[in-house]
Amino acid sequence: MKKYTIMLLLAALLPITNAQAEEPIMLPIQRLAMNMAVKAAQATIAACRKEGLSVAVTIIDRGGQTQVTLRDTLAMPITVPISKQKAYAAMNFNSPTSELETRFTSPFGPAKIDGLIIAAGGLPITAGSTILGGIGVSGAPSGKTDEACAAAGLKTISDDLEMAI
Repeated sequence: MKKYTIMLLLAALLPITNAQAEEPIMLPIQRLAMNMAVKAAQATIAACRKEGLSVAVTIIDRGGQTQVTLRDTLAMPITVPISKQKAYAAMNFNSPTSELETRFTSPFGPAKIDGLIIAAGGLPITAGSTILGGIGVSGAPSGKTDEACAAAGLKTISDDLEMAI
């Protein structure tokens, strides 16, 4: 018993290795500013309106919390939760949701998890290699159109995001 106690004391007193000493105590996390989220959401709604469509758009932060939700006047109420779930899926998989549609075929795969919708219309929001959040759109007749509107919204802030990194 004494032998183990002495070994534990020695281990505790040994100097910390270089790898442990270089690990940061806290990490800086980049966040999308509210004005950028609002700008992207408004541009998304405008892009869909040009096509004669009423949609909802949700932008979430990297923690999965809603940052902005806009629902156009004639968009159905169900478009709000769907847009959020598309944004959440895009952010978590760091991939457009259209690319995920055929990826998960198991009946117990991620596509069956509450809060995720694996259907076209969601895009991750990134700057450099940093994930900032996700954008999801719902309400157009096809997910491809939802995703095109989301891409148009992101395009309005992409230069600002890249310059900020």
